[in-house]
This record gives sequence, C-alpha cells and structure tokens, in this order.
Amino acid sequence: MQQYAIKRILLFIPTVLLVTMIAFFVMAVLPGDPAIAILEGDGGGQYTQEDLDRLRHELGTDRNKFVQYGDWIGGVVRGDFGDSLWFNSPVMTELADRIPVTVELAVLSVLMAVVIAVPLGIVSAIKPDSPLDYGSRVFTLIGIAIPNFLAAVLMILFLLKVFDWLPALGYVDFWDNPAKNLSQMFFPAFALALYEMAFIARVTRSSMMEIIREDYMRTARSKGLAERVVLFRHGLKNAILPILTISGWQFGRLFGGTVVIETIFLIPGMGRILIEAVQHRDFPLIQAAIVIIGMAIVSINLLVDLLYGWLDPRIRYA
Repeated sequence: MQQYAIKRILLFIPTVLLVTMIAFFVMAVLPGDPAIAILEGDGGGQYTQEDLDRLRHELGTDRNKFVQYGDWIGGVVRGDFGDSLWFNSPVMTELADRIPVTVELAVLSVLMAVVIAVPLGIVSAIKPDSPLDYGSRVFTLIGIAIPNFLAAVLMILFLLKVFDWLPALGYVDFWDNPAKNLSQMFFPAFALALYEMAFIARVTRSSMMEIIREDYMRTARSKGLAERVVLFRHGLKNAILPILTISGWQFGRLFGGTVVIETIFLIPGMGRILIEAVQHRDFPLIQAAIVIIGMAIVSINLLVDLLYGWLDPRIRYA
C-alpha cells in the first residue's frame, strides 16, 4: 500500500504543475492587455504610450512569458497569487472568504447525491422492472438530460408558481446562523446535485445488478445469511468501487457547476467571483481561481485513487 500511495503522490506533483502552466499560459495568449484594462478603468481611456509602457513594466508583462511564469509560480508556492487588478488587493485576501462557501456547496451537493442516489440504485437493482425501478429510471433520465442551471431556474419558477414562494437567496455563514445557512444552501445544492444524483443512481443500479448475479452472492444466501447482510456486506462492498470513482469524479465536476449556480442564487463563492473577474479582465484573480479549482479536482482524484488501493487489494498490489 505504501508503494502504491507513493506512486500516486508522485504523479500528483506533475499534474498540479501542468494545471498551473495551463492557467498561466492560456491567460497569457488570450486577447486583452491587463495594463490597458487598468488604464481604461482609471483614466476613462485617456492615456499615453509612455503611461502604458510604464504600467506594463510595473506589472512585469513586458518580460518573457517563461520568466513571468517562473516568478508567478514562485509566488504560488508561497500562497501568493499576486494582486487583483479589480480589487487592488492580494488575490488570496479576496478568495479567502469565498473558498469555504464553494466547498460547503459542493460537499452538501455530494452528500445529497450519495444519500439519495445509492439507496435508490440498490432498491432499483433488487427489484428490476418494478414500478419503483421504472420511476427511478425515468428520474435518472430527466436528471441527466437537464443542465444544472436549467434545473435551478425551473425550481425557482416552480416554487413561485405553485407555492408563491421564493427560496432564500444570498448567503449567511453557517457558524452565524446554521438554520438559515442550510435553508439558503438547500436548493442550490439540490440543483447542483441533480445530475450527479441521477448518474450515481444509474451506476449503482448497474453495478449492483451485476454483483447480485455472482456465485458468492448465492453462496451467502445459501448459508442462511439475512438479505440485508448479503446486500450490504457482500454486494455493496464489491459494487462500491465504480460508485466511488463516479462520486469522486462528480465531486470535482461540481466545482465547474458552481459558477452558474452561485450566480443564480446570489451566493458569494468562487464561481461567482470568477464570472466577475472575467468581466473585469482581472487576470491574476482568474488564474488563481483556475489553479485552486484545478488543484481541488486533482486532490479529490488522488484521494479516490488512495481509497481504491485501500478498498481493493488487487489494485494495491498491481
């Protein structure tokens, strides 16, 4: 297990480095000059070429791109992503309060998806072609077909039309008011989790249906074990690997979905500030958000790989 973990961690390092390179060089080749954006914002478009050259020198954008990357990555290692062009303050100062909000939204969405989808998939697998199974399959098809942002809009319209009630928008910190925080985060988390819920339920159903037909499941029943023990100790334990893979992958995918969901529900998280940074051409803030989201996704995949090795000795010693 130790050798397996070391291999995965060693692969993690170049992957993170690749994420930083993509974040930096993609932003470097995109149209737009941060110096021009600053001057147009401050002086209403009135500036000279001398002002532009001086600001480019101050920002360091007149140097070779690889030199700029070397300086930037050195700051990233220290947790310094530079100063925001929009806020005129350190990038991490602006992101410090927003990262926990997005993490909370993503965690609630994953918990909601797993708690609902896994039992739904198990019941659907042990009772195939039943009304519950047909209902589950219809639900999963709808969940996969509807994008997260459309589900959020339809949810708000449904609540307004049927109940004449608008869900609470905005955000209150959990430690200030837990009840209000959860009431505000429930509907965004559900809208974000709908696709993941449907996908995990389908994977759970197919995985459990395959496991149920195995010989060791019949052997366990022939020994007189309770059906609950057979399903959960022998069935779900062996079906958990693909479910774990999909859950980890979907958790990483949720960070991309938060961009639109946070904007719709007025949640001050990473996704919302990323949209605003793009609108204001705040390149340091965009780069920092991309790197942090990318590192979160890579870290989750690393954790899933390590859990894989812990749960399945065949992978551990491969």
